[in-house]
Amino acid sequence: QVQLVESGGGLVQAGDSLRLSCAASGFTFSSHFMGWFRQAPGKEREFVAAINLRGVPTYYGDSVKGRFTISRDNAKNTVYLQMNSLALEDTALYYCAVGTKLIPGRSVDDYGYWGQGTQVTISS
Repeated sequence: QVQLVESGGGLVQAGDSLRLSCAASGFTFSSHFMGWFRQAPGKEREFVAAINLRGVPTYYGDSVKGRFTISRDNAKNTVYLQMNSLALEDTALYYCAVGTKLIPGRSVDDYGYWGQGTQVTISS
C-alpha cells in the first residue's frame, strides 16, 4: 500500500531554515509528480510546491516562492522541501502528497495519497 512518511519538522526561530523529507513506498515513485501542502489551524490546506517526475519543472505557491525549494531523489524514493527565511506565517502542519494527474497541480484534488504530516512551528 502507498505510504508517505514526512520528517524534519520542528520548532525554529524566524529567519531559520528547515529541510523536510518525505519517504515514499508502495508505488512507482518515479512515475508520479509529488507535492507539498500545509495547513494551519482554522485554515484550508494550502499548496506549497510541486515537482515533476524527473525533478523539473517545479512549481511554488506565491507565499513561498523564492524561499522554499522542492527536490526529489528517485533512487531513494524521497521528496524534499528546503525552507529558508522561515516566517511566523509558515507555521503549519506540512504534508507531502502523490500526484494522480498527468501534470503537476496546485489543487488538493490533483493528489490521491497523503502522508500524516510533520509540524513546523516558527517562533519570533
